Formats: sequence, structure tokens, C-alpha cells
Amino acid sequence: MLTNYEGEQIEVAENLPMLPVRDIVVFPFMILPLFVGREGSIKAVEESLASKDRLIFLVSQKDTRDEFPAPDGIYKMGTVAMIMRMRKLPDGRIKILAQGLTKAKIKDYNQTDPFFQVNIDKIDEAEISMEERVEAEALMRNVHENLEKVISLGRVLSPDILMVLDDITEPGRLADLVASNLGLKMEEAQGLLEKTNALDRIRLVNEILVRELEVLAMQAKIRSQAKDEMNKSQKEYFLREQIRAIKSELGDGESKAEEFVEMRQKLLEAKMSEECEQESLKQLHRLERMHPDSSEASIMRTYIEWLIDLPWSKNTTDNLDLKHAKEVLDEDHFDLKKVKERCLEYLAVRKLNKEMKGPILCFVGPPGVGKTSLGRSIARALGRKFQRISLGGVKDEAEIRGHRRTYVGAMPGKIIQGLKHAKANNPIFMLDEIDKLGSDFRGDPSSALLEVLDPEQNNTFRDHYLNMPFDLSNIVFLATANVMDTIPPALHDRMEIIQLSGYTEEEKEKISKQYLIPKQMKENGVTNKNIQFKDDGLTYLIQHYTREAGLRNLERTIASACRKVARKVAEGDDNVTEVTPTEVSKMLGPAIYDREDAQAEDSIGVSTGLAWTQGGGEILHIETCMSKGKGTITLTGQMGEVMKESAHAALGFLRSNAERFGFDYKIFTEYEFHIHIPAGAIPKDGPSAGVAMACAIISSISGIPVRKDIAMTGEISLTGRVLPIGGLKEKVLAAMRVGISKIIIPEKNMKDLEELDEEYKEKLTFLPVKHIDDGFQYALAKPLKIASTKPSGTAKNRALKKRSRNNGKRTAAGHAA
Repeated sequence: MLTNYEGEQIEVAENLPMLPVRDIVVFPFMILPLFVGREGSIKAVEESLASKDRLIFLVSQKDTRDEFPAPDGIYKMGTVAMIMRMRKLPDGRIKILAQGLTKAKIKDYNQTDPFFQVNIDKIDEAEISMEERVEAEALMRNVHENLEKVISLGRVLSPDILMVLDDITEPGRLADLVASNLGLKMEEAQGLLEKTNALDRIRLVNEILVRELEVLAMQAKIRSQAKDEMNKSQKEYFLREQIRAIKSELGDGESKAEEFVEMRQKLLEAKMSEECEQESLKQLHRLERMHPDSSEASIMRTYIEWLIDLPWSKNTTDNLDLKHAKEVLDEDHFDLKKVKERCLEYLAVRKLNKEMKGPILCFVGPPGVGKTSLGRSIARALGRKFQRISLGGVKDEAEIRGHRRTYVGAMPGKIIQGLKHAKANNPIFMLDEIDKLGSDFRGDPSSALLEVLDPEQNNTFRDHYLNMPFDLSNIVFLATANVMDTIPPALHDRMEIIQLSGYTEEEKEKISKQYLIPKQMKENGVTNKNIQFKDDGLTYLIQHYTREAGLRNLERTIASACRKVARKVAEGDDNVTEVTPTEVSKMLGPAIYDREDAQAEDSIGVSTGLAWTQGGGEILHIETCMSKGKGTITLTGQMGEVMKESAHAALGFLRSNAERFGFDYKIFTEYEFHIHIPAGAIPKDGPSAGVAMACAIISSISGIPVRKDIAMTGEISLTGRVLPIGGLKEKVLAAMRVGISKIIIPEKNMKDLEELDEEYKEKLTFLPVKHIDDGFQYALAKPLKIASTKPSGTAKNRALKKRSRNNGKRTAAGHAA
């Protein structure tokens, strides 16, 4: 029988709900609050409260991080406790106040869900024999004295604990009370709980207190030493100041003087301009007169060290071997003829004119086409250092010009910092993402770049931190941008723009074979004995798993295929994997992108147009139909404003020339036209669909099919002239990919065919047209009868004149009557 906190006699049942607790070991006679939040624990508390005696078995779990401990994660020994109070909290948890009554040990688990129910054996305290009573009394006194010493050395314990200890005469209960207040580690406290002999427990508690006393004594010693050190450092400071004053009186400041002599020598060896040299020596003279421990002295010292480290006269020697430069550029990049030619031109001029200023080039193109890596290749070809700064999101003018030295933590701008890192005054300087500069209340960085990128001004560039001119004219500045629209006009005017278009599928195939596949095979640890990319498989991968102007996604896709094979090899499969279209689908899943195919047969009202995209050329099937209506035109397929205007221009031309083509004008007043471009989820725009739309509309009106083997591109005017377009190379290759060999192009675009390789020209037939009449004859399956002479006015105008003349005759007849 046990006595509870109210003095009632209770008997401990063998079957009790169990509550696993974390971070604490509960001892008998210990009263403590517990916050219960786990669902199973809450149900165990509810089960206990539902019983008459409100008993619950409290036991510690081994891993405090385990939210749902299993029986093997719970200690066997615990404490039977009584729930004195319970309160529900707003967050769903409950708070209980429990008092430990007696130790117990788990025999077995009756249930583990929804809460733990265990059978326990109550452990009674063994009586101490008369022979052990003397030792127990001595240990109890030692524990009492040691606990007083622990409190005196600063250990924070309950202020009433010493008073409570005076009333305890049982060694086991004294050991439990002291242990519960010492904040022991859980493993140590559990070991103490599991000792059933009271004498062993009080002996262990005494050892713990002795160890704690040693630790507290060492802490006190350390605090005393720290205080002595502080007093000592203050004393040393005053002594040093006295020594410095004595040395100053005796003129014994040789080490300081030697340092200033060395700094002066380095400033002179930097070979600055006369103005900069005078200013730097003036600042050094100021530093010599300053107190070395003052904050201004450290700022001045940092400033002079920056002046010393900058490459005022240091430069690298250019490698002007044009053949070597061409080999390096060809080795690193495929095609990009214009960029490579511009680089070789610079080298040639540099070879003839040593005093030429560095050019300022801006590479504009979609992401992933090699703009930044091209800068590295140019630096390698010239034998110069390469420095890159990213301007994306930069909004502070001080990032370019630097901070004034009056600010705490001031530093030079990114240009001067880059020169210091390069250790040469003529590096290749890459200004990345120049189209993404921002501006706010801190200034406009793009305006600060105007001086940097102006060859007539940058030879005297003034950084706010240096506050003296620095010559940037030897630097070759390269900038990159995705679009030109966001580059300020003044900044745009200072740069030579070089457009980098996206790579075509044919170019991607060649780049993959020469660069990407060998690189990814090496990085993923596979060889030609493990994987072989077939031509049709590589083409299928490019067409159906990538749609981009650059190469980044293509490289990731090739890397994914290499990783699949690497895994097979690692698992012991040494068979070679041939990457065919079927194998690509197995590796990478279903195709992500589908392409338009050529028409299977000649169709009425359907023409094949050509479009340019950043990922290359595409074919567009332009569909037209007529229905009874009021002469309106409906445009669907997410056409942009420019493409809509092309459709209206094409219809306007046909309406005004209806008589020439032998059409009844009522067609344009009693029927409505619907023009649709499939793949409506993809926006389409651009000034090159007029010819294809005109051919589709006239095919619908005349009933003559449009030839399936002809693709067309070109803009149309209201008078029927066919206007030139851009992106011809990409459009031509798109037509060739789907098997179309004849292409209608504007006559003025014939000069652009020089950019095509000879192998493409031999496979294709180009049909240049100056007027849309010629385009109709090429595109339609049957010749269209067109009046040879063009009327002076439109059919509608002549109808209006005729109607006016008839009205005049009727009016004259009325007057005569």
C-alpha cells in the first residue's frame, strides 16, 4: 500500500497505462508538470484519469527525437505516478501535474495501440542493515555538505531544497531528491533510478556531487584568471603608450619608419601618372602623422594598400598569332563566324597599330548560345586575363563607381576590384547580363557605365573610392544580353552589337558530336564501349526532347542518357547501348515536343508557311475556310498583332483585285473568311506570313489546291509587292527537315542564301518572287488566270463610279421632265 499526496492509502495495480516521457527521468516522490501532446500519450492520460486512483506509469524513452517509440526504444525501469491535476491547453495539448510514488519495472506490454498498457512489478526499497546504517548516515551528511558547497559556488538550485533535506532520514529518498534537482544527463539519471539498493544510490549521488564541485571550482578559477587577464591587458596598454612616448622622444621609431619607406617605394614602383603619384604620396604623408591606433589610420592604410595593389602599368603581352587565335576559337565554339571574324580583325589591327584602343562588343542572343564562354575563349586566344562581373539585378551606382571613403566599409567598384584580381590593366572584361541592370534611389548603374564604355572617356575613369583617374582604355570590354530592348539607348550607342542567333537542329547535331557527347561521356564515366549515339537517335532526341535556342537543355538531356547507361554498367551490364529513337524513348520517356509534318496531299485552303523561332525554324500550316456571312474575317491560333495585320493586308489585296482574278466581288461581301494556324496554345507573331495567307485565301476562293511540296515565306503589301523577311536560314532548314524541296522566297532575300552551306543549296529549289501574282502561279496546283493589265482603280471604286453616273443620268432626266 502507498500513500498519495492527500494522505490516502492506495494500492498499485499490476496493469497500468504507460506514458513515455522525453528528456527527463522521473524519481519517486518527485512532483513535476508534464506537457502531453502525442495522441497516444493523451489517451493514456485519459485512461488514467478514468480510473479510481488516477495512476500512470512514467518511463523515459531512449531516443528523444522518436515521435512514436516502439517498446524496444523505451527503458524497462520507471516510476508509478499519480496525476494530481490536469488542464487542457488551447493548442490541443494537455498539462498534468504528477507525483512519483514508487519504482516499477515493465514485465510485458498488454497493448501498444492506441496507447501503451503494461504489466509491472512494483520494486520495494530494501531495508538497510544495522552494519550499513553508519555508512549510510555518513554518506547522507556528506551529500548534505557537498550540496551546500555546490550552491555556494553558484549552482542554481531550488532555495527550499536544503530545508527539505533536513527532514529526510531515508538514504534512498535523499538520493532520489538530490538527483532529481541536479539536472543530470538522462543516461546517468536512468542508471541511478535502476539501482534498487539505497546505499548504492546515495554513494553514487555523493560521487556526482564531488565531481560537480571540482567542475565548479575550475569554473571559478577560470573566471578569476579572465578577470586578471583583463586587468593585465589594461595595464599593458598604458605601459605600451608610455614606451611609445619614450621612443618618440628618443627618436627610436625605426620599424614604423621602415614600413613607410617600403610603402613609398612601392608607390613609386607602381608607375602611376604624375597626378596620381603626387596624390598617393600626399596621403601616405598624412598616414605617417596619424596615430596608428586611430580608426582613420586603418582606413588610410587600406586605401594606400589598394593603390599599391592596382596594376597601374602592369599588362600582359598579346598573342597576335592569327592562326593560333583561329584554332583556339574553332576548338571551343562551333560556327559563330561573325564573332570569330570580328576577333581576328581586332588582332590584325592590333598587330598593325599597337596604340589602338580596346573595342567594346556586346553579344546579344538567347540563353545558352555561348556568349559568356565565348569571352573566355577570346581571352585564351589573346593570351589575356579574363574577368567577369554579373550585372543582373545590380541597382546601386556604387557597384560600378565604388563608395566614397567617408562611408564605413567603403570599397572600390567592381571594375577596379576586377583589375586588382586580374593583376593586369588590359584584361578581357566581361559585363554579363547588361540588359538586366536596375535602378533605384541609390542611383542608376547604367549611367555610371557610360563613362566606362566610352573609349573617349574611360582613359580617365574616376572611381569614387580612389578619387583619381585610372586608364581603362587598354581593356577589351565584352557585354552580354538576351534582348536589346531593355538596354538604355545611350549605353547601346557605345557598344558594337553582335547578334548570336540560336542554333539550328543541324548545328546542334554537329555540336553534340564534337563537344557535348564526349564531354558528358567523360563526366559520367562511360566510354564508346558502353554507349554509342546513332545519327537518327541523336536527331530524334534533339527534335522531341529539346526546344531552345541554346544548348543547356540539350546537354542536360545527353547527360541524362549517359547516366542511365552508367547505372547499367555499374550494375554489371557491359553490353554496348546504341542510342536509337526507340532507345531514347525508353531512356527519357515519351517525347516532350512534336513537330508539324508536311501535308500528305494538295489541299484547298491550306498553305505551308515558314516561321522563325529562337530554337530554329518551324513550318506552319495556315488553314482558311469560307462560310456565308457579311464579309468579315476571323483570325484564330494566338496570332500576334503583326501577323493579324498580314492577314488583313492579304485579304485587302485580293478584295481590291477581285476583277483581275476573275472573282465575283460579292464573295467578299456575302462570305466571311476564317484563318486558323494550328497549335493554338503557342503564341505566333512576325512579319513573314503574308504570302502564305494570301495563297491560302485565294485557294479557298478559286477552289484550286495549294501544292503540298512548296513552302513559302514573305510579307505582302496592299499592292501585292512581296517584301523581304529575316531568319531565312532557319526557315529553309525547317522546310528541308520535313522533306519540302521547293521554297517561295522574296526576291530581295536571294542575297541571304550566301549564308547557307552548299550542301543545302544543292538539295533545295528557291523560287524568288517580286509580286504575289508570281507566288500564286508557283503555289497553286493549277495555273490561275490573272488579267495581264492591272486596272487603274479597284473593282469597288469602278462600281461606285458607275453607280454615281447612273444617279446623275436619273437626276438630269428629272430636271428635263
